[in-house]
Formats: sequence, C-alpha cells, structure tokens
Amino acid sequence: MSSTTISEQADAAPAGTDAARKVIQPAWVRIMHWINAIAMIVMIMSGWQIYNASPLFDFQFSRSITLGGWLGGGLLWHFAAMWVLVINGVLYVALGFATGRFRRKLWPITPRGVASDLARAATFRLSHADLTTYNYVQKLLYAGILLVGVLVVLSGLSIWKPVQFQTLTALFGGYDTARYVHFFAMAAIVAFLAVHVVLALLVPKSLRAMIIGR
Repeated sequence: MSSTTISEQADAAPAGTDAARKVIQPAWVRIMHWINAIAMIVMIMSGWQIYNASPLFDFQFSRSITLGGWLGGGLLWHFAAMWVLVINGVLYVALGFATGRFRRKLWPITPRGVASDLARAATFRLSHADLTTYNYVQKLLYAGILLVGVLVVLSGLSIWKPVQFQTLTALFGGYDTARYVHFFAMAAIVAFLAVHVVLALLVPKSLRAMIIGR
C-alpha cells in the first residue's frame, strides 16, 4: 500500500475525481468557524479597551489594537459580539456532539500520544499531511480551548452581572478574582489564536480547507 496520505492524494487528483471532491471541513463548520473568529477578535479588542479603563496590572494595551474608543464604546462592542459568539458557539458545540464530529476528531486523547506528538513537534517532525485526522497536540489544544471558552463565558457573566449571578461570582471567589480568571482565559484564547494563525501559514492547505472545504 502506498504511504501517500488521503489528503496528498486529493491534492494530486484531477478535478472531478472522488478524492478531489472529498470534503474535509463541512459547510457548517466553515461558516461557524469564521463567525467565531470575527466575533472573538471583536471581543478581544473591545475587552482590551474595557481593561484599559481599570487595569489589573501595571500596563495598558495600545489604543491602536483596542476597539470602542472609550469604556462605553468598548462595552457596546463587547456585548454585541458576546451574543454572536455565545449563540454561534452553543450551536457549534451542539452540532459537534450531535454529528459525532467531536468524538471522531478529538477522541481519544492519551498522555503518551500527546507526549509523543509534542516531541515530534519540537523537532519539526510532526506531520500535517493528512488533514482528515488531528494529531494528539491538535486534539489537546482544540479540546482545551472549548473548556477555556466555557470558562471565559462564565467568568464574563460573573463580571457583567455580579448581583444577578452572585452564586456564580462566589464560585470564582468574588468579583475581583473573576476579573483575573477572565483576563487569563482571554490570554489563553489569544495564545491559541496566535498558534492557530502560525500553523495555518505553515500549512496553507489547512486554510484552504477551511475556506472551500477541500
């Protein structure tokens, strides 16, 4: 049997063949992915504007990378993008479980598999030839970012409505602690996005698949 991967065969196959028509990213995944990406960028930039109004640390974000112009403007952008992100995110997770995509793509995740693929990644030997299958590092990152997404939403609710969601706020250790949790969850999402963009540039056919599906 040839060692050529399915993805490589699809790249090399003539137009009109089954391999060339193989869908790697279905339409609902692509649409929701880009909606999530835009909403998340708006939330991050407006969140930095909100942070600047009451910094947690001894630094502020440059106005050139913030959105809203002032605290009120930042809040308006943040809340508008929040509803888009939450509704789209809930639908994405629901479809991910309902279609079995999460089970196929993200399971199983084993410590040995993660350690092995991390070692390959560190020595630039981790293959991205077959886009139909996630390696263990990808599985860990994607599963982890879903959990971080839940954390950032819950901590955000605690900050937004600390009286109405006082039990939730208390679980985070209070309003001030919830702000720190929200900040570090945001930082984890920014780090994920940075890695995601770099990998898309290094493996451009993965970006193509997220645009046209094949």
